[in-house]
Amino acid sequence: MSRIGKLPINIPSGVKLIINDGEVVVKGPLGELKQVVNKEFKINITDNVLVIERPSEQKAHKALHGLYRALIHNMVVGVSKGFTINQEVVGVGYKAEANGQLLNLTLGYSHEIVFEIPKEVTVTAVTDRRANPVITLKSFDKQLLGQVAAKIRSLRKPEPYKGKGIKFVGEKLRKKAGKSAAAK
Repeated sequence: MSRIGKLPINIPSGVKLIINDGEVVVKGPLGELKQVVNKEFKINITDNVLVIERPSEQKAHKALHGLYRALIHNMVVGVSKGFTINQEVVGVGYKAEANGQLLNLTLGYSHEIVFEIPKEVTVTAVTDRRANPVITLKSFDKQLLGQVAAKIRSLRKPEPYKGKGIKFVGEKLRKKAGKSAAAK
C-alpha cells in the first residue's frame, strides 16, 4: 500500500464532505473546494474519518492513491484552518505595498509592477523600519496559494551573488563567491 494513500483523514467539526459521482466537495467555515477523483477509487467515511481505497495494485492506481489522499487532505485542512505563505523582498530600494487585491512592487526595474491577486487569496505587506518588506498571502486553497506565490517570486528571483530579489521566508540561498574569489 501507498504510505501516504493509506493514511486516514480526520474530518474536523464544521467541515462537510459531499461525494457525488467522482467529485469530492469539501465545505467549511473558510470556503468550499472541489476535486474530481477517479470513479474507480472508493472513498469511505466512518466516524469523521475518511479512507481512500484503490481498486488494484497497478502502478497508475498506486500513484493516484497517494495523490488523491494528499489533495483531499489539503482541502480539509484549507477549509478548516487555511494556509499562509510569507515572502521577503530583499534589496536596496525594493518595496511592496498591498492595496486591497492589488500588490504594488518596486523591484529595481524602470517601472512599478502592479500584481492583481485572485479574490480567494488575501494579501498584506508589512514594511518595518530597517527590515525587508514581508508579503503575507493567506488562502484556503493550497494550490492557488502556491501558484500565486510562485508567480510573485518569478517577478524578481533571488540572484546568487547578493541574494537580492523575492524569496520565501526561511529559504536558504546558495550564494556564489563572485569575481573576487577567482582572482586569489
